[in-house]
Amino acid sequence: INMQYINLQSSDGMIYSVDLRIAKCFGIIKTMLQICKIPEDQNSVVPLARVDGNMLLKLLLWAEHHVNDPEPTDDDAVLVRDNDDISAWEASFLRVDQSTLLDLMLAANYMNIKRLQEAACKTVANMIQEKTVVEMRKTFNIESDFSPEEEEQVRQENEWMEE
Repeated sequence: INMQYINLQSSDGMIYSVDLRIAKCFGIIKTMLQICKIPEDQNSVVPLARVDGNMLLKLLLWAEHHVNDPEPTDDDAVLVRDNDDISAWEASFLRVDQSTLLDLMLAANYMNIKRLQEAACKTVANMIQEKTVVEMRKTFNIESDFSPEEEEQVRQENEWMEE
């Protein structure tokens, strides 16, 4: 089997020689190869300005796992699914600290990896499901913009929401 490779360069200058089939799991690479006519050879270096080396390794691990998945259709992109349909592998992959999860979401967006983006967003949705405002603030380290008095006033004005 003749495998083709392409070099991906992270924002911090790390260069990874990647199997072309794996690299094509990233929408941005697939588009660059099609539209920009980047040669599909080992001498090509594709700079990825918004993804550092550690995150790129994580994305490559994800892509390696999904390299044989069927191509998503346009219908797949618009389907809204239940929050609990993340695979066990995906759930394990996304079991990271909040900062890394946010970085993964941003990197998936930049690299145009819709399936990873969707799974990461579902993970966040599951984190906040059925939590109170106070619990969500604690989970995401968010300080209230309101004084305790202002907060109580807003609660009283919106009691109907608690029902």
